[in-house]
Amino acid sequence: MAARSKSAEKLSPLKVATFLMRPLSLMPLAPLQPLLAAALAVMRRQHPAVFERLDELGEPLFVIDPIDLPFIFAMRPAGLRPSLLAQREIDTDQATAIIRGPLPMLIDLLEGRLDGDALFFSRELSVEGDTEAVLVLRNAVDSDEINLFEDVLAILGPLAGPLRFAAEARNAVVTGWNAAR
Repeated sequence: MAARSKSAEKLSPLKVATFLMRPLSLMPLAPLQPLLAAALAVMRRQHPAVFERLDELGEPLFVIDPIDLPFIFAMRPAGLRPSLLAQREIDTDQATAIIRGPLPMLIDLLEGRLDGDALFFSRELSVEGDTEAVLVLRNAVDSDEINLFEDVLAILGPLAGPLRFAAEARNAVVTGWNAAR
């Protein structure tokens, strides 16, 4: 049993994901930009109330720093030219707020599966800058049911079905694998 546990630990989904993410540190970010622009457009179309609430902030710049990725996201969700960009570095003096944490946790926050206050006070989530703007962002996101995976799949048109099937199969394997441990 101990050998099985060690091999399962060696092949944990997090370790596999980290290994697969390594090439991202070497690749140019330009190919990600159209996907991010499309994702933001879909999010704005699917969740207009979220973005209407963010309009009260003017043109904030939220720096989303997934600490397990070799880049950050610069998000301007409101104003005349909303944008979501992947960048290696950014002048944080220009940021309205900076939100840091592991990517899976940030996604769970976006989708309402985790409590941001609890994560902040346990120091699993770091917030710097205009906390009032972050509260507006959090309240806007909490006001709608967001499923990032489904929203992003909407971009992919006919590929959405096969990718959904692959993700469900992967989840079944991981669930079975975790249950066996």
